[in-house]
Amino acid sequence: MDDQPKNVKELLVELKDASELMVDLAYAAVFFNEEKLASEVGRLEERMNDQVRRLRIMAMLAARSPEDAEAMAGVLWIADAIENIGDAASDIARVVSASLGIPDVLRPDLRHADEMTARVKVREQAPAGGRTLRELSLPTETGMWVMAIRSGIDWEFDPGPDDVVSSGDVLLVRGPEEGVNLVRVLAGAPELPPAPPDDAPALSELDRAVDLLVEMKDLSEATVGLAYSSLLFNNRSLAAEVGALEARSDTLLDELQSWVLRAAPEARNPDDLRGLLRLGSASEYVCDAARDMTWYVEHGEPLHPVVQMALEETEETSAETVVQPGSPAAGRTLKELRVETETGMFVLAVQRGSRWIYRPRSGFTLREGDRLISVGPEEGEELLLELCGVPAVVEG
Repeated sequence: MDDQPKNVKELLVELKDASELMVDLAYAAVFFNEEKLASEVGRLEERMNDQVRRLRIMAMLAARSPEDAEAMAGVLWIADAIENIGDAASDIARVVSASLGIPDVLRPDLRHADEMTARVKVREQAPAGGRTLRELSLPTETGMWVMAIRSGIDWEFDPGPDDVVSSGDVLLVRGPEEGVNLVRVLAGAPELPPAPPDDAPALSELDRAVDLLVEMKDLSEATVGLAYSSLLFNNRSLAAEVGALEARSDTLLDELQSWVLRAAPEARNPDDLRGLLRLGSASEYVCDAARDMTWYVEHGEPLHPVVQMALEETEETSAETVVQPGSPAAGRTLKELRVETETGMFVLAVQRGSRWIYRPRSGFTLREGDRLISVGPEEGEELLLELCGVPAVVEG
């Protein structure tokens, strides 16, 4: 692909993919206290700002009538919301780049949110060595996505399917916890031992603050995914759900600020708590931007066709499917089905009647008639449809 997108659609594709990568890298920078990852978020933000400026120019040049201008206004509205997501990701990364501080003992809790972020080093003679990401097909084989590859001191961010994994490389991956050991096996690394039984003492004030922050992180990522899905499917119900989640994020931020203030006396260094407040505020801002993105859909306003065309061409695909009677998915939990590791698809939300369940946990049992909104690799959509008993479309 050329370094410079040639039209509005290509710019929207890059902006959407970049915004999601920025959020992932920003949280990873905090998890691992990795300044290089934080710096990349800043570089991506500069690139995004330039792309939004170019998109505005293209949109103005393309508007040859009041009708054209009105249609392009929606494109610009969405681009502004995507830019705001990038700004929020940059704020998250500043926890590291500006040394705002976060208690080190809390990092493992943050890393083990709904999806796990992990680093894996590729050993000599590893099965993954010398193979491209396309050949490894990690999303469908393990449920994990490769966000970056470090070779020596150099990072390759958002690697493509033709990038080759070599011995000595360090993979930065994200996905379900059960997928981490699958990647470690491919990398020739020993499997991680099972987590010890949870006999933790009663939660301290600081623990409660971190629990709230983990929920806000999960909420912000779910809100962005649902916002993009609502645009792709032009679905007002999904847009309304984004609004409900954004309202929930406001409540969580209020609770987080209260808990952090209560936790100050027990913190070894109260200055470290500044990072928690920054993370909470930035996560809430991500939700605000996602809500803004859905305004046109929520209000039943028409969107320019270029928006849907762009979303259909991004690196991840959104899929919606209904669990059919007698299908393999009916009556089984997401953990039993191993949805992410078997298909590479991540279930963002499930609609059951008029109720939505966002980011359902592994113990969630699917029922006949449940409607799933998922994201993942294109090849994973067919596998998910098969699990849900949806007949394959015969072409020709």
